[in-house]
Amino acid sequence: MRLAYDPSHYRDNTNLKDTIEAVARLGYEYVEFSPRKDFIWFYEYPKVDKQLIKDLKRYCLDAGVKISSVLPVQQWSSPIEEERQAAVRNWKRCIEITSELGVDLMNSEFAGDKSRPVASEAAFVKSMEELMPHFEKEGINLNLQSHPNDFIELNIEAIRMIRALDKDWIKLVYSVPHAFFYDDGVGDVEKHLEEAGDLLAHVLIADTLNHKAAFGLRYIVNPPDAKVTIHQHLNPGEGEINFEALYRKLREMKFDGIVTNSVFAYPDKPEWSNEVTLKSIKEGLNI
Repeated sequence: MRLAYDPSHYRDNTNLKDTIEAVARLGYEYVEFSPRKDFIWFYEYPKVDKQLIKDLKRYCLDAGVKISSVLPVQQWSSPIEEERQAAVRNWKRCIEITSELGVDLMNSEFAGDKSRPVASEAAFVKSMEELMPHFEKEGINLNLQSHPNDFIELNIEAIRMIRALDKDWIKLVYSVPHAFFYDDGVGDVEKHLEEAGDLLAHVLIADTLNHKAAFGLRYIVNPPDAKVTIHQHLNPGEGEINFEALYRKLREMKFDGIVTNSVFAYPDKPEWSNEVTLKSIKEGLNI
């Protein structure tokens, strides 16, 4: 099992070198390289050259940190063809960068437009047809997660789409703080993991509240009929995820993939947040 840290707490006010050093200081051998403005940002073309790639490799080597995966988020499922084409172009560059970093895994979200699921699915499949040869040429694996407000929000639908792609190098990311979007609001983490079975390769650890609880008033949004999608990435124990059941099921499955600290809520006190979350992960998984 690889225990990784998503350094989103550090992405806005910490340079690349200091971010990698922070990951090492917090106690991690692996970093999940998530979006940041000075490297690969959401929906944008990567702002990376050969020198920056060399610098990042040196920072990691000096700190004793390895990159477990590179995480781009692009609108590759957009029903708007111009957006989809731009996303595919951006993805190709992200694949090149990942290969140059010597990393063999990327993870991402389905994206798209949840109000146009059929058109988004068609766009996603078209993008994958264009991109799969590039992944295979570079020997890079891909882990995918359904995400709130994506054209795929349900855990079982993500699994079905991954199976439809039918590539042994494409697996599932299970994001714990999305659990209440993965079914009808029950958040049955054990069922979700059972559904994933052999496709489960990556688990993101964070807590959240059930947005459907309290008559739909767990979060109060005004006006009441506003079209919003809300979730959180809190420390374990601060929300309503059943972490006892989650950890028990992962132990039963003898899960041996990547487990990532995916808490984003405390950029003002990241070390405290990590202390809480890392303790939960290590005790829960007997690491």
